[in-house]
Amino acid sequence: MKITNNYTFHGELSVPGDKSISHRGIMFGAISNGMTEITNFLQGADCLSTISCFQKLGVSIENTGSSVLIRGNGLHGLSAPSQVLNVGNSGTTTRLISGILAGQSFETTLDGDHSIRKRPMRRIFTPLSQMGAEFQCWDRDSFPASRKPSDSGCAPFTIHGKCLQGIHYQSPVASAQVKSSVLLAGLYADSKTSVTEPVLSRNHTELMLSAFGAQLTSAGTTVSIEPEPILHGQKIQVPGDISSAAYFIALGLITPHSEILIQNTGINPTRSGILTVALSMGGNVKLLNERLISGEPVADILVKSSSLHGTTIGGNLIPTLIDEIPVIAVMAAFAEGKTVIQNAEELKVKESDRIAVVTENLRAMGGSIVPTEDGMIIEGGKPLHSAHIHTCQDHRIAMAFTVAGLNASGETTLDDKNCADISYPSFYNDILCLAK
Repeated sequence: MKITNNYTFHGELSVPGDKSISHRGIMFGAISNGMTEITNFLQGADCLSTISCFQKLGVSIENTGSSVLIRGNGLHGLSAPSQVLNVGNSGTTTRLISGILAGQSFETTLDGDHSIRKRPMRRIFTPLSQMGAEFQCWDRDSFPASRKPSDSGCAPFTIHGKCLQGIHYQSPVASAQVKSSVLLAGLYADSKTSVTEPVLSRNHTELMLSAFGAQLTSAGTTVSIEPEPILHGQKIQVPGDISSAAYFIALGLITPHSEILIQNTGINPTRSGILTVALSMGGNVKLLNERLISGEPVADILVKSSSLHGTTIGGNLIPTLIDEIPVIAVMAAFAEGKTVIQNAEELKVKESDRIAVVTENLRAMGGSIVPTEDGMIIEGGKPLHSAHIHTCQDHRIAMAFTVAGLNASGETTLDDKNCADISYPSFYNDILCLAK
């Protein structure tokens, strides 16, 4: 794909439904009683993987494109699958469904693409094993032709469901996926299950599970869940994904003479760190029409071209913007002065090593960036030029450097634009609709 900087950007758009909420709607609906209806569901590859997995577990799911209807089987109504569950590229599917499968009376094998086969799963194996579940990893080079045991700690792996015990898990990382996996296993435990994080991660699981009827309590960075609730199907309207809105926030801020209104976007404070960063860099960002939809805070985000300056990003802010750091790095390259991103070691174990890949691509475009063990240091204000971008099939890298290319001299190329389909299938069409 070729990208040039011949445009300004004006107009309104609504980004696709929130990926995290879409995943959870399918999962919680599947183990509830009655019908769950999800509107504005994200029709991206990751969320479609979640639908496919639960269909193979015996759940009736109808995806019309405009809505998803789930006829729930109840907490104990899943069936042993007749084949390996393919999670595709989705870490959320892999980790959250593992919590549910840990408490079943059958075994299930999960596998995915080359990226999933490299992503660390011991972070869920550890607490779920403490609860009583058993896991076996398989050698990825011989699987599925043969099942040669491996200690990789990655997919493919088999979960041996067991009767689970409630635990209080002290998570070493602030990860909504780890927290959610343990809480979902806690639905099947013999007593209360609690998770304490070093910093509070996104709380979509807590909000949505409570709406379905689960008993959860939160205090500080600890959340607890009681076992064996009766869950009831819900109507869920998914807000726009702020992780997807982030590319248009950045585009509007760094492209001269631009103004973009991003409608119906989720602004949950455990997810909205990109807004904090944009304001701290001097960005002209306003929230309009703030409201609640299906228990989640939502607003329209108005963004105008701005002269940005560097900032420091770290600590408790990181879990609220971890997926947005590639595009924040692009913003920093166009800002005056130094931006320091720290406490973001988690970037190394995403779909790619995002510290390394962001560094490689920004340097290729002429940016000044130094990688660190837990982030990066960017000296902004140096004009970027065209380059060939290596996306490493990482959707967030592809979209972030599309934004960079639209503000760089010359003709920037991407080696793979299609990976954006994982979270934002209409991304490039939405850009064209705003281009003037």
